[in-house]
Parts: sequence; C-alpha cells; structure tokens
Amino acid sequence: MALLSFLGAIQEVTGSCYLIETHAGAKVLLECGMHQGRRKDKGEDDNRKPFAFDPSGIDAVVLSHAHIDHSGLLPRLVAEGFRGRVHCTEATAELLELMLLDAAQLQEKDAEWENRWRARIGKPLVQPLYTREDAERMLGRREPHGYDETFEVAAGVSATFHDAGHILGSAIVQLDVDDLDQKRKLVFSGDLGNMCSPLMFPPKVLSEADVVLMESTYGDRDHRSHAATLDELADILQQAHRDGGNVLMPSFAVGRTQDLIYYLGKFYREGRLPQQAVFLDSPMAISANAIYSHFKDQLDINGIAGALGVDSAGRYAERWLPILRATPTPEESMAINRVKSGAIIIAGSGMCNGGRILHHFKHNLWRSECHLVIPGFQANGTLGRVIVDGATNVRLLHQRIAVNAQVHTLGGFSAHAGQSQLIDWVSHFEKRPELYLVHGELDKMQALQQALRQRLNWEARIPEPGERIAL
Repeated sequence: MALLSFLGAIQEVTGSCYLIETHAGAKVLLECGMHQGRRKDKGEDDNRKPFAFDPSGIDAVVLSHAHIDHSGLLPRLVAEGFRGRVHCTEATAELLELMLLDAAQLQEKDAEWENRWRARIGKPLVQPLYTREDAERMLGRREPHGYDETFEVAAGVSATFHDAGHILGSAIVQLDVDDLDQKRKLVFSGDLGNMCSPLMFPPKVLSEADVVLMESTYGDRDHRSHAATLDELADILQQAHRDGGNVLMPSFAVGRTQDLIYYLGKFYREGRLPQQAVFLDSPMAISANAIYSHFKDQLDINGIAGALGVDSAGRYAERWLPILRATPTPEESMAINRVKSGAIIIAGSGMCNGGRILHHFKHNLWRSECHLVIPGFQANGTLGRVIVDGATNVRLLHQRIAVNAQVHTLGGFSAHAGQSQLIDWVSHFEKRPELYLVHGELDKMQALQQALRQRLNWEARIPEPGERIAL
C-alpha cells in the first residue's frame, strides 16, 4: 500500500513538503518549501537540515504554486542529486524563474554579508544555502501543465492541477495513485484563495477524494469584511497624510502586491488616495506584473482589463495607478529615502525577513508619523511577527531600530481562505475522505478541527512532523 509522509508545514505555515511512496517503488515529492524564519531561529536551521529522504531517489516533484514556502528548497534538492521533473502549472513555471533566481541571489548576498563580520572575529565562514547556478539547474527541470490536464508523474501516479484562486498559477493538486491494484485519490488543497481576492477566480470545488490534505493558515477565524477592510485602509492613508509621514507596506512580490496595486488604483480613481506617489520598490514584483499581464486570461478582471495591461511604453500597472513609480535599480530605491512624507512604499519581503523593506524600516520605522501596514499573515520567527506582536525595537541590518511607527494589521487582504471558506470548500466532497490539516500553526489547526466537528460532524486529524500513514 502506498505511504504518505508529512515532512513540512506540519503544525506550522512554512516549509511545505510531503512524500508519496508506492509499493512498486515510485517516490513523488509534493512541494519542497523553505522554512521562513530569521537567522539563528528554527527556520534557518531547518533549511540546512539533511532531507528526510535521498534526493537522488525522488522520481518527480509536484508543486502547487511558486511561493517560496512551497518551492524555495528546490535548488538545494537539485544540488543534492534530484534528477527528475518538477511538475507545475504554466504560470508557476514562469514565476519560479523569477522567484528562485532572486532567492539564490539573496542566499549568496546574505552569506557574503555574514562572512564579512565572521572573518573579522575569527568565526567559521558560512556557505549559501544554494547558489544561482543551483537555481538555474533546477529551472531546467520544470515541466509545465495546464489546469484540468491529467498527466503521469511516476509509475502508477498521475496528477491534475485545479485552480486554487490563491495567486497566479496556484493549484489544488489531485494525485491518483494506482498501487497493488488499489486506486486511491489524494487531494492537496495547496493554498486556497480568499473569495474576496480582486484578481483571482474562486478555488475549484472538487467532490471526490479518499484523502484530503487541507491548509489551515486562518483555521481559527474568518477574515474581516472586505468592504470594512478597504475602508480601514482608506482611513489609514488619510491619517498618514494628516500626520505627514510615509506609509510602508511590506508585501509578497507575487499575489499580494498585485492586489494592493489594484486597491490603491481603485482609491485613486475614487478620489480617496491623498498620497502623492506610490513606489513599487521590488524588482521581483515589477517583473511579476509582466507575468500577470502575460496570463491575464487566468485573472478575473472583468471591467478592469487595463489594470495589469501593457501600454506602448512597456509599463504594466501604471495604466491603472498613474502615480505608481517602479524603482528597479538600487540607486532609485535609495533615492526614495529622501522622501520624508506623502509616499506609499510597497517593498519586499512579505514577512519582513529581507529585501528592500528593511532599508525603508531603517529610515522610517523610528518615526512616530510613519504608518506601517501589515497586509497579511506573519509566521512565527519572522521580523514581521515580532513587530505585530508589539516589539518596541527590533534588530535589522546589524543595528537596533525603535518601533515608533503606527502599526496596522489588515488580515482582510489575505490571499488565504478564512475558516468558513475552508469548511465550505471541503464540505463538497461527497464521501467523507480522511482529512488531515496542514500548513497552519497548531492553535489554528485545533480551532478548525473543532469547527469541522461542530458544523459538519467531521473528524480531521492533525499529523505530527515526520508522521507516515498508509494511503
């Protein structure tokens, strides 16, 4: 009988990884995500741990979407011997190139920066988690597929991608396993999208499965009303204008940024955006806008077709938000810091663990007139979580900075489904499958587990890290 091992994103929201092994010898890895935590925290250590399997023995990887917590260790997997194919949707294949090359560059730069001070005090030097060369070799192993197309990934294992509505190219993964004349259907939700996302279609509803792995990032609550969240953001922008400070928005380059540009463009057209400029200070997000435009047929943009369209000058989101200024170069990024008020700065990373947002923190976070908008979930161990939890000062870029800015958390902008949406999605399976909750912190999982019991009379299991079950 085929076996399923729970290797990552188990009672936590990062490092997504699951292994399917058949009696006939096929080994398929579902996800290969990076743990997103700060250096010296658990996440950093986990990314360097030996894999729980031999990478050279894996036949194929099946990937739900391009976010780093689902794909970020693929270059390391290849560097350690994986020679199979990485199956993903067509849009994910393009986004992977953008995200993993950037991740490799960050790994190399972080190691270089770390080694400068290590050398001065005689500490052993560190190696990057992986290099650009590793990422390029991994990208050569991509195998793109369309939605609702069934394909074989290994002997006795076929896969189908269904639209998850989370980000461009995101998929619910269906794996059909034929082993010892027994057929079993495994459905992995991936990251299910929030029904209020302005650009994505709703997640595909499925009705058949023997085993379901369902994310539980927001398993403990529903998101705030979409209209109320938009009103709150508009109020924050007005208050920041009155206070005379800038607005910082740390954001994932893929998904969250495109949503924020849409909302800010909507405010601009309604006369509700008092700021003079919106800086998109993320080379990755700027490039991601182009990929969104390329796949605009996969976006739910009726009535706003120009939002991410390309004009004759090759610009993308500027058509929708005329005061948007893209700053791809380091020089343009540094020039933003001469702007002391009247600006909205969207920069990576989404959980404040790296990227250009740290430099804007250095110049703005200590200012009481500054407003920091956290538009999504912040995982344990991330700088964003430390700030949200009320830290009065934080260490970044090898110095300590006071947190005097006004901090606002807007969960209503999440690209993840809330509790009721999760329960509604799983309720459509006609015969109750074995249900396992993954990709969520333990207290969120337990809340969802109780809600499923109360609303559907379903029992959901919360697996332990490393647990193995028979399919």
